[in-house]
Amino acid sequence: METTFVLVHSPSVGPSTWTPVAESLERRGFAAVVPDLTGVAAGDPPHWQRVVAAVREATPGTSVVLVAHSNAGLFLPLIKEGLGDKVVACVFADAHLPPRAGLIKAAEETFLPFLRGLAGPDGVLPRWTDWWDEEDVVAMLPDPAMRVRVAGEQPRLPLGFYTQPIPVPAGWDDVRCSFLWFGPPYDGVAEQATGRGWPVTRVPGLHLHQLIDPEGVTDALLKLSRKS
Repeated sequence: METTFVLVHSPSVGPSTWTPVAESLERRGFAAVVPDLTGVAAGDPPHWQRVVAAVREATPGTSVVLVAHSNAGLFLPLIKEGLGDKVVACVFADAHLPPRAGLIKAAEETFLPFLRGLAGPDGVLPRWTDWWDEEDVVAMLPDPAMRVRVAGEQPRLPLGFYTQPIPVPAGWDDVRCSFLWFGPPYDGVAEQATGRGWPVTRVPGLHLHQLIDPEGVTDALLKLSRKS
C-alpha cells in the first residue's frame, strides 16, 4: 500500500513551513499532504480536538508517516490515535516530545511569563514571528519573499492555547518513532529521544530549516521513516 507523509506544522505558524518538503517528497515519488491548522484556535477550547480533526480530514486512506514540527509534536499522540492503525511511523522534526502518557501543555511553565507579557488586553498573542527580534527572524528566513509568505499566514493565537492541557494517550509510541534535530535549543530534546532508544539524525540549521534545505530535510525524513 502507498504510504503518505503527513507533515504537521506548528499551529503557531502555517502550512507553507512544510510545503517545500512536501514538494520534494512528491518529486521523489512519495505522496505528501500538509494539513492546514491555522484555524484550530477559533472557537471554544479544547483546541486539540480541532487539530486532530484537521489532520484527519486531510489524510487519505493510506498508511501514514506522521511528521510533526515544533509544538505540533505535543499533539502527535492524539493525531495518531485519531488516525488509528494507518500510522506506521512518527518523526519529530525539531519538535517537542510528549510524555508516554498523561497531560501536557503547549508551552512549558517557565515560558508562560514571556507569553503573558506578549498577550494583549484581549488575551491574544501577536504572530509568532513578531515574538522575536527582527534579526533572529531574518536569520531563520533569509529570503524576503519567504519571510512575507510565512508571516502572512500565521494565526494570532489566544494565550489559552498554550495553557490548556493536552491529553497524551498511553501506547502512542508503539510504532517506529524518531527525532530530526536542527540545532539549539533542541539539544536536550534530542538527548531525550536518544534516551528513549529512538533514531536521531541531525541536519544542522535553525528552527525553520525545512524551508532552507528541503532536500536535506527530505533525505533525513526518508532515512528516519525507513522509506529509503
